[in-house]
Amino acid sequence: MSVSLRKKVGSSWCRLAKLISTRPLALRKWTVLSFIGYWISDCFSVANWQLASSIIAIGLSWKESLGMVALGFFILSIVIAMNGAVGAIYHVPFPVIARASWGFWGSYVPIVSRLILAVFWFATNSVNGGNSVAVMLGAIWPSFLNIHNSLPEGEGITTQGMVGFLLFWFFQIPFLLVHPNQLRWLFLFKSIVVPAAWTAMLIWAFVAIPNGGDLFAQRSELSGSSYSWAMMSSLTAVIGNYATLSVNQADFSRYSCVSPRWHTLYVFLLPAFFTFIAFIGIAVSSAGQAKYNTSSIPWDPNVLVGLWGNRACRFFGAFSFALAALGSNISANSLSAANDFAALAPRYLTIRRGQILCALLAWALVPWKILASAGTFLNFMSAYAIFLGPIAAIMVCDFWIVKGRKYDCLALYQPTAGIYRYTAGFNIHALIAFIVGTTPSLPGLIHSVNSGIEIGVGVRPYQFGWLLGFFGGALVYLGLDYWVPYTAAKIPVAVLVDDLVDAAGREESETVERENIMKDQEKGDRGDM
Repeated sequence: MSVSLRKKVGSSWCRLAKLISTRPLALRKWTVLSFIGYWISDCFSVANWQLASSIIAIGLSWKESLGMVALGFFILSIVIAMNGAVGAIYHVPFPVIARASWGFWGSYVPIVSRLILAVFWFATNSVNGGNSVAVMLGAIWPSFLNIHNSLPEGEGITTQGMVGFLLFWFFQIPFLLVHPNQLRWLFLFKSIVVPAAWTAMLIWAFVAIPNGGDLFAQRSELSGSSYSWAMMSSLTAVIGNYATLSVNQADFSRYSCVSPRWHTLYVFLLPAFFTFIAFIGIAVSSAGQAKYNTSSIPWDPNVLVGLWGNRACRFFGAFSFALAALGSNISANSLSAANDFAALAPRYLTIRRGQILCALLAWALVPWKILASAGTFLNFMSAYAIFLGPIAAIMVCDFWIVKGRKYDCLALYQPTAGIYRYTAGFNIHALIAFIVGTTPSLPGLIHSVNSGIEIGVGVRPYQFGWLLGFFGGALVYLGLDYWVPYTAAKIPVAVLVDDLVDAAGREESETVERENIMKDQEKGDRGDM
């Protein structure tokens, strides 16, 4: 422990240092098995089941769809591993880590960007979970399926679906009030039940339709430039599916009690896990189309399960999808949004209050309209990913290259005098890199919102917006640091949370020792008198 750090901690910041350091020590309970269970749980979600099938729906073949899923998650897993390692080293959440690369006040840019996408994903996953609950109700109470639909057809949801959404929304509330350490058991339960159920569905698909259905014989319906751009937009959609976790993995890795090197497992595990889920979605959807003679592929698994004749199978199949939606909603969305809310208004919002606020906002987004069609689903996933690409790039480059893996954990909590104040609390390099990385994709984003606005070839950058934003933002950020560096933010030795534990503990021990010496001296003086 350096003398300067001890002086720093022993000053007015001693109480803050103790607050930062002591709480994470008691909460580091996530082992390697916990993280593997978390990712197995997270990858088994309805959105991932739908992803590959929705790519097929725009004209690509099943092989090309799986290829895009594998490639997308391979790229994403590298970024997740690199940003996740930061949380495992410093044991602080994403909103705090972002201050090192964006500045104390500049960190609000990535925080708000991630917050918006997390709330949107929570809302859409709640619709998927609600659809599963509706199928479960239909299996238990068959007359529920005959309830008159009083909602307009253009709303994208039926009365049964709205009832399911409401029940699933209420069922999530107790889980939003549980600490992340206790959620390990939910993820473990899901990682056992859901994979078993979905593997059984895969077996059913090959038993029911031995040749796999017509889908496996289908070739791409696109050619030329349309084919190439469809591949790029599909890759962006895959990455956008989990773009939030490319920046916020520290929200969970902060609870790690193992070496950060274990996070390299993501590079090998995530592409395999997510591609397997995509294959299950393709195979089961294809078998469902062939067996039930549907005119279109049932890419929504709740629709497919609803076609089964056995009520018990319908109930347990839908239960697996509801459980999948619940686990994914908490792990990838509500906790992410809650950390962001708490960072934006720490005086009023805690993690629990932030999760409840996220759930309330889900109603305002009418998410059932987002899921109305395969094209809309892909547009939604592609849209906001253009903002998260530069954010992820800036964080990766800042920690691994610019700062040389050396952060000052205590300075992350100093808004006015810390080394991460930069220029009035903003890292200008990060802001410029973010603007440069996102601007080329904005015309395409506008067109996706309002297709009546013609932008011509301006839509092309948007179709690979995450990749363009990531590499463009990285180059600009590294270039600005090379020419106009913030030298004060670069420290020779990292200041870890464990260092603060040591320094704060030493300071407290020395204070107690000084007080005891003073008491002894006072007793001695009274004895002399």
